[in-house]
Amino acid sequence: MHQVDSMSPQERRASISLALVFAFRMLGLFMVLPVLATYGQQLQGATPLLIGMAIGAYGLTQAVLQIPFGMLSDRIGRKPVIIFGLVLFAAGGLLAAGADSIQQVIAGRILQGAGAIAAAVMALVADSTREQHRTKAMAMIGMSIGLAFAVAMVAGPIVAGIAGLGGVFLSTSMLAVVGIGLVLLVVPTPQQVLHHRDAGIVRGALRPALANSELLRLNYGIACLHAILMATFLAIPLALQQQAGLPKEEHWWVYLAALLLSFFGMVPFIIYAERQRQMKRVLLGAVALLVLVQPLFWLTQASLPWLVACIILFFVGFNLLEATLPSLLSKIAPAGGKGTAMGVYSTSQFAGAALGGMFGGWLFAHFGLGGVFVGCALLALSWLAIGVTMREPPYVTSYRLAVSSDRIRDAGLAASLLAVAGVTDVVIVADESAAYLKVDSKLLDREALDRVAAPV
Repeated sequence: MHQVDSMSPQERRASISLALVFAFRMLGLFMVLPVLATYGQQLQGATPLLIGMAIGAYGLTQAVLQIPFGMLSDRIGRKPVIIFGLVLFAAGGLLAAGADSIQQVIAGRILQGAGAIAAAVMALVADSTREQHRTKAMAMIGMSIGLAFAVAMVAGPIVAGIAGLGGVFLSTSMLAVVGIGLVLLVVPTPQQVLHHRDAGIVRGALRPALANSELLRLNYGIACLHAILMATFLAIPLALQQQAGLPKEEHWWVYLAALLLSFFGMVPFIIYAERQRQMKRVLLGAVALLVLVQPLFWLTQASLPWLVACIILFFVGFNLLEATLPSLLSKIAPAGGKGTAMGVYSTSQFAGAALGGMFGGWLFAHFGLGGVFVGCALLALSWLAIGVTMREPPYVTSYRLAVSSDRIRDAGLAASLLAVAGVTDVVIVADESAAYLKVDSKLLDREALDRVAAPV
């Protein structure tokens, strides 16, 4: 179980190529974010509300189809679902690229969002890697998402300055086509489709996930975070252009500087949260930063240096929360329920993005840029009020333990596993010949765990 061998060439190829597929898709989704508010005003029928809808519209279909597509991949295979999703994404980009009206852009964004492949990609990663390397493979996916977001924020304004808004959408379709090629030609096809409760959706675990108050707080938090992101990026590009006097073709350097500096600003807090076991304190501090920075946007929007400083602070809080919330979910989700909890969490994230775009557009139409910033501050404040009531999370991780076929039938297996130092929760799944555990890695007796799982 605890082998120290490195990834096989096939595992490495699968992990890297799937991380790229995920990165290309996220890059395509977010390249539009920093440019749609400014370039979208040139489209026929454009209003603040409709531009806001266009920014977050992808979240509508993502939220609706995320879990069903994951379940479909259990039935018909991962690759067909992933390829179909990328085809939809490419088609949506082409539809928006040829748009002369804001309504057609909205339709294209909705179609892009219908390519809800996240759950299928995660499941394919689990199918393609052994237990001892799965965490490393999942970490590659996580890093690819963060890198894709950073590249998108810089590349979007550059591409738009060269080829316009249509060129940005065309680029997203090209990225999807490259992703399809990777899935068809590079990603190995696993010998069998396995059901991993830590990477996939389990119907029976949906109700407990929806009834868990601690998970509900996280779901509300990620919905708020992405609603604030969409609404804020309806306002920030306009503030840079109209209030601070920075041409929209030059916005890229602001985002590049802000993302680089915010990365170095957030790393010490992530280390502190994990090593000192102060996740709640760090999370609440990051939410409080979002509450405070929004009024600062409003007060300093006419000054480019101050506005850039506020954007840096915003990204410190946003990136810190993007990194912290999934870690919290992994700690809080019950044994064998992480995949389902993550599916509900992702659905909440995309629903928040969809509502945030409309929320920001409505606020801008009625109250101007200041109204957007104040509305986002109030939304973050509501999250802070709910977050204060959360418990300090247990500092445990999810672990899937392969168990021999004869040992899995032992009625006393669960009790024996719970007796191992560091094991806090156990779910036995006989059909998978596996036990799903929650373990405290600082206390875990790995040798004892190996002995319990060994054949009798």
